[in-house]
Amino acid sequence: MLIGAIGSSSTAFWYLTRATGVVSLLLFTLVVALGVVDVSRLSSPSWPRFLIDAVHRQAALLAVIFLSLHIITSVLDTYAPIGLIDAFIPFHSAYRPFWLGLGAAAFDLLLAVFITSLIRARVGARNWRLIHWLAYASWPLAVIHGFGTGSDVRRAWMLFLDVLCILVVLVAVWVRVRLSESPTRAGRAWAGGLSVAFVLGLIIWLPGGPLAPGWARRAGTPTKLIRSLHLVPSQTGTR
Repeated sequence: MLIGAIGSSSTAFWYLTRATGVVSLLLFTLVVALGVVDVSRLSSPSWPRFLIDAVHRQAALLAVIFLSLHIITSVLDTYAPIGLIDAFIPFHSAYRPFWLGLGAAAFDLLLAVFITSLIRARVGARNWRLIHWLAYASWPLAVIHGFGTGSDVRRAWMLFLDVLCILVVLVAVWVRVRLSESPTRAGRAWAGGLSVAFVLGLIIWLPGGPLAPGWARRAGTPTKLIRSLHLVPSQTGTR
């Protein structure tokens, strides 16, 4: 009974890790999209700025909460050797170190944004704004982390959500450039170039990477974990 309880507990944490990861990505995408567009530019009589600001702040808070739950359940899940320190120190984990490390790097950047937002008056508006840009750098890291470590990356519904999140951010970038009062050529080039490079990179990488058979081994999953899955056919290919 003890073994069964441990196994069911691990399975519950595994499902919670997957669910909170997906919700975190959706919320994070909403936060980044609103930030890129610049919520002040979306205000109207029917949607006043304070309402859009409130949505932005609440989505950011929920994203941090679900991301924290994602990390906690990942650590509590006994399947993979992921420790709490792996959430803060990139590329330290024994489980898919590079791809998990990208998630840790994204989390560290978000922590910097979150903490400085709490002490914004002390760091100053200009410094806070510079640090706040880190949130935009953490989003692509989080997306690639999801592709590299996600259990459902090859499922149609997960691919749909990933594509949807990417399209939302790309549209936000396009809207920001279009609404900008005096966009410079350099700004347009950077925004367009980085967006195209990110999408093309994913298109080139995904078919031979996470979407191809054998990714678990190539991603850095410990051999003993892969062997254990072969002993349980119902779980093969799900982790």
